[in-house]
Amino acid sequence: MQWNNRQPFVPPSLLDRLDRLRLRRTALRYAEHGWSVTPGAWLSGHHFDCGRPGCRITGCHPALDTWTESATTDPARITAWWRRRPYAVLLTTGTTFDVLEVPAAMGRFAPAAGPVAVTATGRWMFFVAPGRPLRSELEHRLDVVRHGTGSWIPAPPSRMIEGPVRWVNPPGRTGWRLPDAGEVQQSLAAVFGSARGPGPLVVPRQLSTSRRSA
Repeated sequence: MQWNNRQPFVPPSLLDRLDRLRLRRTALRYAEHGWSVTPGAWLSGHHFDCGRPGCRITGCHPALDTWTESATTDPARITAWWRRRPYAVLLTTGTTFDVLEVPAAMGRFAPAAGPVAVTATGRWMFFVAPGRPLRSELEHRLDVVRHGTGSWIPAPPSRMIEGPVRWVNPPGRTGWRLPDAGEVQQSLAAVFGSARGPGPLVVPRQLSTSRRSA
């Protein structure tokens, strides 16, 4: 008997449908826990496509001009958004939670008291209770970003050019509870001041977008 170890052919249309179903299911789960979502441009080859004619934004970005107003937890609207497009799942910040985005050299040493996600480029995202500004040690670092009102982050399992966003500490593991922002900032600042703290400063690509709330 001869074994055929070739991978079976899966039509691109089926892969697209499975991708949409997975993203929609995840978006609905976030919404179920009160996390507002909005569709983001999907990865098409080596660039992002939002479906809007003439859009020249090449990186990850909201697919809707009115994303701040249209972000929702409504299952019917979310289902409609992901019916035809494999949109990235974007979470809006500043209401239910803020997100502290830091470099890997800082994030990997800080304790994960709440949900933590990481991008393939090594940007760590700590979900915290909203409203608290950055403390001075972090405010002066351009590679530390507070996502609050008027900002968003790509959520797992959205795909970026370098790879998918993934959970380091998924929200289900913490019961979807959010830690106090001051405590998380204190932990990050302690890492920053330690001997094993961050090395060369690396500014995130989406600084112009994500610093709106800083």
